[in-house]
Amino acid sequence: MAKRVLVACGNGVATSTVVAAKIKDYCADHGVAIQVTQCKMLELHDKANDYDLVVTSGKFKDADVKTPIIMAISLLTGINEQATLDKIVEALKD
Repeated sequence: MAKRVLVACGNGVATSTVVAAKIKDYCADHGVAIQVTQCKMLELHDKANDYDLVVTSGKFKDADVKTPIIMAISLLTGINEQATLDKIVEALKD
């Protein structure tokens, strides 16, 4: 069964689309089935706990969110991108 990943950025459109595409491609290359949903950072409080992993383009902290969160600004800057992608795949493996 595919893991559910929630990708969040400021407005839930531009940067999350770039991040989501990179995550989908990398997970597919590593045999990890995922289903990606995009949202705004403001929606995380209400949505995050329904997913297996949350990936953000900015800092996010919320004591009510129990889902693991990975900040993935590196997928936009290209700096340490490989390490972040590896961390995401590792977090999604059973």
